Amino acid sequence: MRLLRWIRNNKIKSGSILVLLVWYYFCLPKQLFNNPYATVIESEQGDLLGARIATDGQWRFPAQDSIPYKFKQCIVYFEDEYFYQHIGFNPISIVNAIRQNYKAGKVVRGGSTLTQQVIRLSRKGKKRSYFEKLIELILATRLEFRDTKDEILGLYAAHAPYGGNVVGLQMASWRYFGVQPYQLSWAESATLAVLPNAPALIYPGRNQQELREKRNRLLKKLYDAAVIDKTTYELSVQEDLPQKPFNVPQTAPHLLQRVAQTNTGERIKTTIDGTLQHQVNQIVARYYNQYKQTEVHNLAVLVVDVRTRNVKAYVGNSPTDKFHQKDVDIIPAPRSTGSILKPLLFASMLDAGELLPNTLIADVPTQISGYSPKNYNLTYDGAVPAQKALSRSLNVPAVLMLQDFGVNRFYEQLQRFKLRDVNQHPNHYGLSLILGGAESNLWDLCQTYAGLTGTLNHFTNNNAQYCKNEFAALNWDSNVTQNFGKTSYSKTQLGAGAIWLTYNAMKEVNRPEGDEAWHFYDSSLEIAWKTGTSFGGRDAWAIGTSPRYVVGVWVGNASGEGRPSLTGVGSAAPVLFDVFNLLPRQPWFAPPLNDLEQATVCQKSGYLAGEYCPTVQQFVPVAGKSTKVCPYHSLVNLDAAEQYRVNSSCEDVATMVTKSWFVLPPVMEWYYKKQHIDYAPLPPFRDDCTGATGSSMGFIYPKNNSKIYLTKDFSGELQPAIFKAAHTNANAKLFWYLNDRYLGVTHTFHEMPVTAKTGEYYLTITDEWGNEMRRKITIVSE
Repeated sequence: MRLLRWIRNNKIKSGSILVLLVWYYFCLPKQLFNNPYATVIESEQGDLLGARIATDGQWRFPAQDSIPYKFKQCIVYFEDEYFYQHIGFNPISIVNAIRQNYKAGKVVRGGSTLTQQVIRLSRKGKKRSYFEKLIELILATRLEFRDTKDEILGLYAAHAPYGGNVVGLQMASWRYFGVQPYQLSWAESATLAVLPNAPALIYPGRNQQELREKRNRLLKKLYDAAVIDKTTYELSVQEDLPQKPFNVPQTAPHLLQRVAQTNTGERIKTTIDGTLQHQVNQIVARYYNQYKQTEVHNLAVLVVDVRTRNVKAYVGNSPTDKFHQKDVDIIPAPRSTGSILKPLLFASMLDAGELLPNTLIADVPTQISGYSPKNYNLTYDGAVPAQKALSRSLNVPAVLMLQDFGVNRFYEQLQRFKLRDVNQHPNHYGLSLILGGAESNLWDLCQTYAGLTGTLNHFTNNNAQYCKNEFAALNWDSNVTQNFGKTSYSKTQLGAGAIWLTYNAMKEVNRPEGDEAWHFYDSSLEIAWKTGTSFGGRDAWAIGTSPRYVVGVWVGNASGEGRPSLTGVGSAAPVLFDVFNLLPRQPWFAPPLNDLEQATVCQKSGYLAGEYCPTVQQFVPVAGKSTKVCPYHSLVNLDAAEQYRVNSSCEDVATMVTKSWFVLPPVMEWYYKKQHIDYAPLPPFRDDCTGATGSSMGFIYPKNNSKIYLTKDFSGELQPAIFKAAHTNANAKLFWYLNDRYLGVTHTFHEMPVTAKTGEYYLTITDEWGNEMRRKITIVSE
């Protein structure tokens, strides 16, 4: 009641007090320091990985959540012994400072508390005066009401000057001692506690005695106060002072570069495993020193934990020089994919029920609308099981598979995998899409393979369910937790069965030199992996996955300059396996039985077994039950000696021997039997049989509607085109015609050189039994 009466009787005074209270409440800025900070990244263990200087040229780290105990004791005993008792200022210290300054005739003592020093640092060098002291005192009391004592200490530690452009405890700890603040000894903590009071003392080789005396006085004070024991004190005063400054760690400089694009001036605790990062750095440095001898200067490695999609190691480039673009982060850079997309096509066709793992795919000279893919070794197998074509990375089967599956359809699948650099119209890529005609980057590719592995893991471990967001983005921020979405029994991309079968095929890829006998060792590393080499030896890829990790490797030149020695299996794969050897071993993927079915498959062709096939039981995706039946087995009638085919015109039905026979089309057969000595061509019909020729043939080159360009040699002579054909009968004669012009006859090796004027022609071949085949071609000779 008295207060209310006084307010009514003293309106001006009470109004003035109210204004002062409101001013006092709002006088302190909400954000005390508005300085730019260095961008700092730490490992998941809290170790410093790297930092980028603040925009004002100062090494100023963002404030830490806590201050190490040793430094806290040192700074309080040196600067403000009654820090935990006062409310922002210490009247006794102020009176003593005024008395000493008056006697000395100059300022010899400040009397400021740590809280006041925080305010002074925040006001950025305001002119020192008693009025400014009064402002600091008022703001200090306000700060004490708002922040805790430890928060105030944190502000001081983050903004105290430490000489030159070094600001704050953490940067000073790294700069002068090369360790984190919590790793400082008592002597080191004491050194950093006395420096803000006189930062000029830190320069190496200067003022060493004065700095040592100040440090030792503080250590003696700590000993007298029983903060440290006698042994600690005696050992601490013997420690040397810092000499040559240390550099800030740059353990993951390209990740720092990436983080700085979105989190400038922040301290980010990443998902990087510090120990693994150091080990991968050493591997990259070793291979860089080896590869630069062949003018290959750049490498990149990415390691991902499949369970969380967290990045565990990030090496964006090799430790090369500026001339070879050491600052370029290769990981997000688009590069030609080579063969690295082949497993995605294989898995997509399995999942769609358009392929079985061992379905024979043609591997013969091929020309499709003027496009002629070639295998890396320039040879052909005639026909090869699909998973062998994948493990051997054969180009011709891959192109034929893409032709069957459809470029547009596969392009849409790649979009669902979020391969952002596959961004042109499908017609832009055509069938070259599967052989490196498109570009992608290590980040997106590792994300895709992590999504495939995560799909398989979740399905087998969670009652045959899928996650809606299984192909979630990779993550480097430890504060971010990935959300894989709700679970469902419906697949979102590919089924677990198709992925498992694809990984089984990828496990069989030929290992790098020195590890060829891996099948014979129980402890051998089991991973699904694939390499890729772009045209001209510009890019070498290797990506592998275990149930726990995905590792991606790129080797090449950032400039795009190719090297003939650069290949995926020879250059990138050795790095891949060295990195995987750092990681914990994992048992192989369990089969996703709920997404697989046993099927009766033709042992020879890999198709679903037909009526006349030798069979074997195999796991296939559920949709695989709808694939084609084997087209290569049929019944043939033989004579009693099984040397000739016969029919009822020349052999009694009762004496005929009926057998199932594996027969490939002529061109496929011509190459296939060179690689398979057990392949038995169909026997010819016996001479006395009528009504059956039993022979067939096919063009190897050219294909129908081809445009053939004739070239000239150095003397200007027109060079012929070499046309090729195959016949099931090794002794057959083939007769060649260009329109009505007879070209000649061939035996055994059916190759015919042809020259002609520019124009359209029909190329016709007949055999001695009257079989005929024809191709329409265009010849350009001018």
